[in-house]
Amino acid sequence: MSTRWYPIYQRGNPQLRVFLPNFWMKLIRPTEEQPANVVTFAVSTEMTKYDVKNYLEKIYKIPVVEVRTRIALGDTKRDQTYGYVTKKDDVKLAYVTMPKTEAFTFPDMFASKAEKQEKDEKSMDESKAGFKKFLDRNKKRPGTPGWYSI
Repeated sequence: MSTRWYPIYQRGNPQLRVFLPNFWMKLIRPTEEQPANVVTFAVSTEMTKYDVKNYLEKIYKIPVVEVRTRIALGDTKRDQTYGYVTKKDDVKLAYVTMPKTEAFTFPDMFASKAEKQEKDEKSMDESKAGFKKFLDRNKKRPGTPGWYSI
C-alpha cells in the first residue's frame, strides 16, 4: 500500500522505480509481564503479520519466529460540558516472538533514581557552598549593618 504515484511509462530508457510503503513501527513498553524474547510494537493498521516479519528480517536482520497482531481500540471520552464524544485512533499491536536464544530488554532511557538523588544532593551542596561564599563576601560591605565596629 502506498500513496505515492509513479508514472506507468516514460519514453526512453526504462526508469528505476523504488517502492516505498507507508509503513511505520514503534517500539512500546508492554503493560503486562512478557518473556524476554517477546517484543511489542505499535504498527501501521495496514500492516499484516507477514509485513511485520519481513520488515524486521530484511531491514533490521532480526530473526523472527512468530508474529501475533491485534487491534487495540482507541479510548472514547465524553466532554463534561457539551456532551460530545471524542475517540482516539485505533492502534494495531504486533507481538514479535524471537528465538529462545535471543533476549530483548527495553532500553533504560533515564538515569536511575539513586543516581538522580545523588546528583540532586551534590547540586544542593554546591548551591549551599556558593551561598555561604556570597554571604562571607558581602558581610563587610559598606552600607550594611555590622561593617564597622563601635
